[in-house]
Amino acid sequence: MSRAVIVLIALLALATAQGAENTLHSFERIVLSEQFFAEGANFADFNKDGKMDIVAGPFWFEGPDFKTKHEYYPPPDGKMNKPVDKKGYAKNFFAFTYDFNADGYPDILIFGFPGEDASWFENSKGKDGPWTRHKIFNVVDNESPQFEDITGDGKPEIICTTGGFVGYVEADWTDAAKPWTFKPISVKGGWQKYTHGLGIGDVNGDGKKDILDSNGWWEQPADSTKGEPWKLHPSKFARGGAQMHVYDINGDGKNDVITSIAAHEYGLSWHKQLRNDKGEISFKEHVILPTSNKGTDNYGVQFSQLHAVDMIDMDGDGVKDIITGKRHWAHGPSGDPEPQADPVLYWFQTVRGGPDNVTFIPYLVDKDSGIGTQVVTGDINGDKLPDIVVGNKRGIFAFIHKTAQVSKEEWDKAQPQPVKK
Repeated sequence: MSRAVIVLIALLALATAQGAENTLHSFERIVLSEQFFAEGANFADFNKDGKMDIVAGPFWFEGPDFKTKHEYYPPPDGKMNKPVDKKGYAKNFFAFTYDFNADGYPDILIFGFPGEDASWFENSKGKDGPWTRHKIFNVVDNESPQFEDITGDGKPEIICTTGGFVGYVEADWTDAAKPWTFKPISVKGGWQKYTHGLGIGDVNGDGKKDILDSNGWWEQPADSTKGEPWKLHPSKFARGGAQMHVYDINGDGKNDVITSIAAHEYGLSWHKQLRNDKGEISFKEHVILPTSNKGTDNYGVQFSQLHAVDMIDMDGDGVKDIITGKRHWAHGPSGDPEPQADPVLYWFQTVRGGPDNVTFIPYLVDKDSGIGTQVVTGDINGDKLPDIVVGNKRGIFAFIHKTAQVSKEEWDKAQPQPVKK
């Protein structure tokens, strides 16, 4: 290879890097409704037209503009699905999508109010009227239940607490409409419907996903079919947060834990995984947002009510970023810290700088929506950029990710600036 070719390749690489550095990320705000129907939302191509649709509350909205809505479950009074009083609570906390009956059409799974049932609604394939409801489990406790594959069979389970136990709810996939079976992984404890904080992920790197809550993690055994309690490793991650994530934040090859500290107060942290010479695991907390309104992050950002957390690679650098915000009026217009503050939605860019040196740069997505008990990210419009969908007391929103190449001056001007402390 000639020296001229090497120089050309180097210049092209430099130009590409500079271009990436000068990429501005923004979000188009789409308001599907300003009424309160649900604390969560999700998306899938329900009508099989090749475009993603959004589900929130009793409706699904046709993409790509989400202006046409369809009612998929019947109203309680048989007349119409009415908005919920924003001082109260919706009977719809979480929405997930999955093809439960393998007919090629995505269905909708709803967890109602904490302590109530999980039901999936069978896609009607365009037929008029409500979708058939299949009640699969009676009591889903915890305010951060998950729907993800914990067993490794390629099919999702409901991860939750019920009856004072931590565990997962498993389907008989020969007929997913039949009642599902709860598999406890803990001894009986004090978990109840309003317990906060739950997550899954492979903490110890053995290829099997473990289950976490605010006070520790349960190690999935080599053979989980025996029905014995999983080994508990106590670790104080939070007082009671939201969805907990297991991910190698600092790039050292060991999975860390990312969690909000108190769903109705303040705080966001990542817990660095440490191992001693015996291979025993412990964690060291690194604060992203402090647990008091008297402090901020390095960029002057602070907000309360971090009741939902998601992670995705927002900027395409190969490292996952954090998406969270403020749940508006979680307990109504009073009773929680700063209930009247702007319901903000942020993504925090993860910038690795060493094992203990990870910076999280806060980018404001919106200040008039916030999160619910769920915030969901993924590519809604097919442009390979992650978008955000939210349902809460402020309404139902989609945030469509946009990028633009700008000059270095424009890029520098748009960047959050550290504050002096």
